[in-house]
Amino acid sequence: MTTTRPRKSFYKRHESIILGGSAVLMTLAIWQALWSAGKISPLFLSGPSAIALRFQEDLLHGNLLSDLAYSGKNFVIGFVLAVVGGVVMGVIVGWYKHVEMVTGPFLNALYATPRVAMIPLIIIWFGIGMWSKVFIVFITAFFPVLINTIGGIRAIDHDLLRAARSFCASDRQIFMTLAIPGAVPFILTGVRQAVALGLIGVVVGEMFGGSQGIGFMVAYGGQTFATDTLFVGVLILAFAGIGLTSLAEQLEKRFSRWRPER
Repeated sequence: MTTTRPRKSFYKRHESIILGGSAVLMTLAIWQALWSAGKISPLFLSGPSAIALRFQEDLLHGNLLSDLAYSGKNFVIGFVLAVVGGVVMGVIVGWYKHVEMVTGPFLNALYATPRVAMIPLIIIWFGIGMWSKVFIVFITAFFPVLINTIGGIRAIDHDLLRAARSFCASDRQIFMTLAIPGAVPFILTGVRQAVALGLIGVVVGEMFGGSQGIGFMVAYGGQTFATDTLFVGVLILAFAGIGLTSLAEQLEKRFSRWRPER
């Protein structure tokens, strides 16, 4: 006789979504009620309805679509370059000890230096056009991928490594069948961290030396006390971060089975 597990209720299957969504809706309702009652000064904070109207106005009659396209292009190019460069560099540094000895001081110095302090120099190098923003995204998203890739390469199970050596596996075979697959979960952890830092890089780059983009929208809204415009940009960035981070988490969970069981 086989026993079947009782099926979970709809609430239990979607408990996190229900509780989280209810909390968000309750917060928006209280926020809107205070706004409608005139308890919130528009100089310091806008209401949900005003933010929605501003979003609609900018979407239909403003520059929101062009700003989204500009920021999206900067992020995608810089992020892809950061992931590719971080993985390649991380594999080389993690696999070859002498390369780590040579590059270690430079990587540590760059990692410890706040990227914001380098923005004026980056603008001098690349100008105020698109490529300065791309490089800022690259430099902010590069190090999480690099460090996690190095950690993944170094985390190879020594028993597996000795077993491969005992079966006369070549360095290339060990590298391709053991080191790279074992480092994939670590790499995806770095990618997930790089998403948030890359978005920060987009905003900071467009704030410091830009005339378009979501970061420029946020800066312009703050300088002109247009809190509805400011919140439109902030919410767009927040939802973009949630979506991209969730995608990276799903990839990370899918490949987490590659980790050896302890």
